[in-house]
Amino acid sequence: MNRILQLFMLLLPLAISAQIDKIEPPFWWSGMNHSKLQIMVYGDEIARYTPEVKNAVITGITKTENPNYVFITVDTEGLDPGTYNIDFKKGKRTVFTHAYELKKRTPGSNIRKGFDASDVIYLLMPDRFANGNPANDSHPELTEKVNRNFEGGRHGGDIQGIIDHLDHIEALGATAVWSTPLCEDNDKKYSYHTYAQSDVYRIDPRYGTNKDYQRLSEELHKRDMKLLMDYVTNHWGLEHWMIKDLPAYDWIHQFPGYAQTNYRMTTQMDPNASGRDRRYCMDGWFVQSMPDLNQQNPLVLNYLIQNAVWWIEFADLDGFRVDTYSYNDKEAIALWTKAIMDEYPHFNIVGEVWMHDQAQMAYWQKDSKIGAIQNYNSYLPSVMDFTLHDAVTVVFKEKNPTWDKGMIQVYENFVNDFLYPDVNKLLVFAENHDTARINELYPDLKDYKLIMTLIATVRGMPQIYYGSEIGMKGNKSKGDGDIRRDFPGGWANDENNAFTASGRTDLQNEYFDFTSKLFNWRKGAEVIHSGETTQYIPENEVYVFFRHDKDRAVMVIVNNNPAAQTIKLDRFAENLGGFSKGEEVLSGRETGLDSTLGVPAKTSYIIELKK
Repeated sequence: MNRILQLFMLLLPLAISAQIDKIEPPFWWSGMNHSKLQIMVYGDEIARYTPEVKNAVITGITKTENPNYVFITVDTEGLDPGTYNIDFKKGKRTVFTHAYELKKRTPGSNIRKGFDASDVIYLLMPDRFANGNPANDSHPELTEKVNRNFEGGRHGGDIQGIIDHLDHIEALGATAVWSTPLCEDNDKKYSYHTYAQSDVYRIDPRYGTNKDYQRLSEELHKRDMKLLMDYVTNHWGLEHWMIKDLPAYDWIHQFPGYAQTNYRMTTQMDPNASGRDRRYCMDGWFVQSMPDLNQQNPLVLNYLIQNAVWWIEFADLDGFRVDTYSYNDKEAIALWTKAIMDEYPHFNIVGEVWMHDQAQMAYWQKDSKIGAIQNYNSYLPSVMDFTLHDAVTVVFKEKNPTWDKGMIQVYENFVNDFLYPDVNKLLVFAENHDTARINELYPDLKDYKLIMTLIATVRGMPQIYYGSEIGMKGNKSKGDGDIRRDFPGGWANDENNAFTASGRTDLQNEYFDFTSKLFNWRKGAEVIHSGETTQYIPENEVYVFFRHDKDRAVMVIVNNNPAAQTIKLDRFAENLGGFSKGEEVLSGRETGLDSTLGVPAKTSYIIELKK
């Protein structure tokens, strides 16, 4: 009988330890700047026990109104890599123990270099890019199954599909991949976009595993390419396991219950805004299926900081794109951003600040003088140039240019560059996964060439959207599914394989060859990465600007006129002085700089100037 009792007592801790359903972060690293580690432990009435950690100092234990949670803060400063036991005690008796690992940090991890203006970012939606592993198209633990016939459903693209086609992305001249979110999203429908995440420490099994995501990073780094994670700080999905059993009532914003954001991001800096309007912008839910996280709760904010740092270390990331950045609690998101940039001073984060006024967008960039008026600093290195995007979507189809319509709208966008603390850290783009497809707006290849020339040569960091390099279209008015079409050739039975030159149509090859030549040239064009800009007021829908430094200069001509134009070069003497000739990059032709230059209709020139 005593032997049975002894055996029972030995097995009891193992049985009770099954109460621990989740520990997050699942592990950490020694030598981190973020050394006060908040460990969230979740299990049935786990708060009944008092945690202790041998050989480490617990600086705080937080229990909430939900007895299924306990938050343990451990000071990891000076701790060596290894396993540290967390004892869960009832009185003086240890009921069970959990082994928590501090891993050895990769040397130099803290000085990793993020993406910058020397990069070209390729944005893709993994579910719609390529299906490299059909075995994971559906998963027994997740509700929505593969259905390629449903435009808004799961189509089966995955991480392996991205890895399989890195040759295509690299050949295009891209140096970085931005994938829309890959963490688990267990929504019943439309889960493919993965912005309503249900587990932020787990890659969605329909995309692959956490190890697969690490492997994608490794494969990119072998090619000297970078990986950007699409990170969501503002909200989770209704199916998130923590939303189903909230740690605390104020873990999310409640009114009580649901209230939708008013989407008026201007309330964030409007000195005349009502408190109610400001609250509904920041605290309202983006949509009913996406509960808004309360980042003013220090447990929530710490959780988000640690999750972001965890992914950077785990997957060796090179940057973040942060979804709906300007909907967050602006003081809290600044703390989140600063914590990451303090940990990784050379990292880069670009925020989605979808606004239509340069002053309002500049407000959100680090060290903004506009933000300083309100004593605000977001610490965010990069913002997206939505006003340039706005201009691009209309100017190339303007049939009646006027004083303020046509190419002058592009020119005027750059007039306001003085508002930004760092224009070289603006993300420039013609389209993304939320906007109209540029080839739908402009079905003529000539317009595509004008637009890509502009995106490739202006200041900032260019981003291109998957499929546009082969002329892919998509009608936004039909819904998001149409602008997120499957890349032809990404599925085994596709008739058209646009990943290879032999599989592409003649027109698809024209699109691809132009894009590839343009962005591969840009890789080595340092004057484009870091040079200054001098622009000239457009005449007859011909926009001319120069990128230059003390030794080099590139002249860019964008003729948006439906007729050929002859431009007089003496107008540009201040930038052409000291140069005797030029070479047009796209054609390889030598160009004289004597008096005039003819430019065919709807044609762009990129001329490297030579002495």
